[in-house]
Amino acid sequence: MTQSQYQRREKGEIKISDEEWERMAKALGTTVEEIKEDESLMHQINNYDNHSGNYSASNNYFYNIPEFILENQQEYINILKKEIESLKEEIKALKS
Repeated sequence: MTQSQYQRREKGEIKISDEEWERMAKALGTTVEEIKEDESLMHQINNYDNHSGNYSASNNYFYNIPEFILENQQEYINILKKEIESLKEEIKALKS
């Protein structure tokens, strides 16, 4: 596989075939299930390059984000919101 072909798979532009998953698993000494991401838990984000106004395929980037990462980030955001409120109260008390 050329570097270009690998890069396109890594970016999600080309889907990795079942045969390729099997070869990778064999090379890594593991199972396909261990290394393949569950597509039902993925979200796709389209990022368009608005600076150039060009929406051709070369300016589109696709990212698959597992559900557990999104949940983890939401939990972290909630912790930060609580900390901000606590700090606001502390500042208010110090000003009084």
